[in-house]
Amino acid sequence: MIPREKLEIVVDRFEEIEAKMATDLPPDEFVKLSKEYAELTPVVTVIRDYESVTGEINDLTDLVADDETDAEMRDLAREELKDLKERLPGLEDDLRIKLLPKDAADDRNAIVEIRAGTGGDEASLFAADLFRMYHRYADLHGWKVEMMSVSESEVDGYKEVIAGFSGQGVFAHLKYESGVHRVQRVPTTEASGRIHTSAATVAVLPEAEDVDVEVEDKDLRIDVFRASGPGGQSVNTTDSAVRITHLPTGIVVSQQDEKSQHKNKAKALKVLRARLFEQERARIESERAADRKGQVGSGDRSERIRTYNFPQGRVTDHRINLTLYKLDRIISGDELGELIDALIAEDQASRLAAMESAGENAG
Repeated sequence: MIPREKLEIVVDRFEEIEAKMATDLPPDEFVKLSKEYAELTPVVTVIRDYESVTGEINDLTDLVADDETDAEMRDLAREELKDLKERLPGLEDDLRIKLLPKDAADDRNAIVEIRAGTGGDEASLFAADLFRMYHRYADLHGWKVEMMSVSESEVDGYKEVIAGFSGQGVFAHLKYESGVHRVQRVPTTEASGRIHTSAATVAVLPEAEDVDVEVEDKDLRIDVFRASGPGGQSVNTTDSAVRITHLPTGIVVSQQDEKSQHKNKAKALKVLRARLFEQERARIESERAADRKGQVGSGDRSERIRTYNFPQGRVTDHRINLTLYKLDRIISGDELGELIDALIAEDQASRLAAMESAGENAG
């Protein structure tokens, strides 16, 4: 059973917010409360369903036990009681998941960085495939994708691509994609038909807000230079490209996609803030959980998380030992959701188990 006091705290807070929002509030406070209200609404909906079902179970149990209940009514009550008791475990599971502590970054937009790894031209083509996969997945969710930086290879692939993904629940879904993705296939340039293995690295960073990361001008070295295209040829006659070095950490971000130096600087700062924010998140998380590497979605970029095997038409996610034989539908982005949903479910299950174990130990 879920402790009633815990449910009452959530419902009381929800009703408190509801009452406050009905008053004349400053716009910034109203926006803040609206966000919390939206987050609590699905939780309270399940709580009320759960309380309704448990209340009905208690009433029907009393009815069945009452000697004055006639036989026909008792049979109807038993039948309804059976249905409600079968429904209750699903509601309890749903409620436990809804009550799990949320990753504070889940509702944020994300910056996705994809870099070709080992495998030369084939790795750059694979990096481009991964970007198209995420772009399609974003389209299916109604998210917006903004290209921030692209370094193309000579075979129309990507040595590196950085893009901003914005919309509802972006980081909550894409955070599981951080790590090394491996592909096994016959490159189009391979005459002998041999299967090559190459890789690309994906990093998914929650977009930082100004209040999250304080970046002081004295900590930055900003260099400007002329933008260049594939092969190094100059594509711009002005010094519009920007390279920002964060001196305390040594993080370097370059941007040259925009013709305006001002826009390139703004994009570079956005990426820099996201990297600094993620670095701090990772530090806090590693202090909190020494076994983080063993968890789903650890965000470790050196960890091999998935293999795409084209000859066998399969995709294997190594973190949850899940293999799906629908590679074409996944790499197109149309059924990437099946993998991500499985990762979310596994993550929730492991966190539930850890929370219940901690509760038992505390008891």
